[in-house]
Amino acid sequence: MRNYTLSIAGYRIKLESHDDGPELAPSERFLKNLTGNNGYDVLIRVHHGMNGLPEDAERVLVAPYAIEVKGIKINRPENFWSVYRNLSDLYIVTSYPWSDKKACLKLSLTIREWDLWIHNGGHATDPLDYPLDGLVLYYLTTISCDIMIHASGVYYGGQGYLFCGSSGKGKTTMAGLWDNLGAKIIHDDRIIIRNTDGIYRMYNTPVYNDDYPKECDLTKIFLIEHGDENRITPLRGASAVTGVISNCIQHNYNPEMIARFLGSVSIMCSAIPVATLSFMPNRKVIDFILQNDQ
Repeated sequence: MRNYTLSIAGYRIKLESHDDGPELAPSERFLKNLTGNNGYDVLIRVHHGMNGLPEDAERVLVAPYAIEVKGIKINRPENFWSVYRNLSDLYIVTSYPWSDKKACLKLSLTIREWDLWIHNGGHATDPLDYPLDGLVLYYLTTISCDIMIHASGVYYGGQGYLFCGSSGKGKTTMAGLWDNLGAKIIHDDRIIIRNTDGIYRMYNTPVYNDDYPKECDLTKIFLIEHGDENRITPLRGASAVTGVISNCIQHNYNPEMIARFLGSVSIMCSAIPVATLSFMPNRKVIDFILQNDQ
C-alpha cells in the first residue's frame, strides 16, 4: 500500500510513501491498530535511499545494540541507533538487528510532518520495524508531555494498576498472575501514560503479533521487586518521582525536554498514589494488594 494510518495510544500516525518510496507493508503486530481516520498527529513521508546528515549535525545520543549472554546484558560495539541535532531538527539514524536495512528519520518537536529514508528496504517494507516504532512513539510522548515507561499494566475490579520495574523485577510474572485471575492485561512491558484533563490513562503499544489496542484508567503505581514477603511501602514527594523516573524511557540531552518530562512525572505522582511492592511470585500477592486497597 502507499499510505495508511495507525492509532496507537491515541496518537494517529500517518505513513505515506512518495513516488520515490517503497510499498508500505505494516507488520502483523500493527494490523489491529490500522484506522480509517484520515487525520493525523504526525505524518511520516517514506522515501527510498539514505538521507545525508547535515555536515554540522551534532550527535547527542548513541545507543549500542544490547544483547544477553547467559542472562547478562552486554553491548555490541557497533552503533545501533543515534540521535543527531541540527538547528531545530533532529535526525535518528538506525540499523535494524535482523536485516541489512538502515534508516534515517528527520523529525521536529514542533512540526508534525517528518521524513523517513530507508536503505536496503526492498520493494516493500515495514517503515516502523524495531527499533523505529519505539523511537517514534517516544518522541510523540515527548511532544505531548506524556510518559513512556517499562511496566506491566493491569485492570481489575475498576482499578488500573501499573507495576514498574527493570528487566527481571517481575513485570511479566505479575501480569501472568493477574491474567490467571481473569484481569485485563494492558501490557507486560511497555506502557504509555497520558493525562487528559486530569484523568490518567495507560495504553499498550504493539510489541507482540497478537496485540490489539487496550487502555484503562490509571489508579495506582507500584515499583516492584521480588522479595521473601509481600510488603507495600507508600512513597511521596521526591521519593515517588525518583522511583517512577528510574523506569521511564528518556533521552536526556535537551534541557527543555528534561524539564517537561520531570514536570509531567511530578504532576502525575501528586495525583496517583505510588508505592514500592516487594512480592513473592504467587496468587497471595494479588489478595495482598486488593486487601490494602480496601
